[in-house]
Amino acid sequence: MVNKVTLIGNLGKDPEYRKLDSGIGVATFSIATNENYKDKDGNWQKNTEWHNVVCWRNLADNVEARYKKGHLAYVEGKLTHRKYQDKDGNDRYSTEVVANSIRLLEKRDPSQRQDAGSPTQVPATSTPNTTSNTNANDTSDLPF
Repeated sequence: MVNKVTLIGNLGKDPEYRKLDSGIGVATFSIATNENYKDKDGNWQKNTEWHNVVCWRNLADNVEARYKKGHLAYVEGKLTHRKYQDKDGNDRYSTEVVANSIRLLEKRDPSQRQDAGSPTQVPATSTPNTTSNTNANDTSDLPF
């Protein structure tokens, strides 16, 4: 069986990051995907879907440090559904994408350089770091 979600879209706001009592990092954010189509009258329409994304551990730490509202990102993960009760005792439901891989898809302004250990600082002549789930230079497994 397969449960795999692939999204390419823009972050709707800066990620919300927190640490659990156990020390594990969690980052959540929304991502917007767009679909353009012609309606029956031949006019172009734009449909935007919003998706809630959750990241855990090292991936959450990287997202918190590097991703901001408006960034274009590639997200892979699995679809999950949760049931919980709100403060009034009413049943609520949530659908989320639990990410296992995220990559920035836009180029950065050279004046906004990061620390020397950043995957975006890998020289063009070197082999990309394939162990990082957030390596912005490695597009070998992108489906396009």
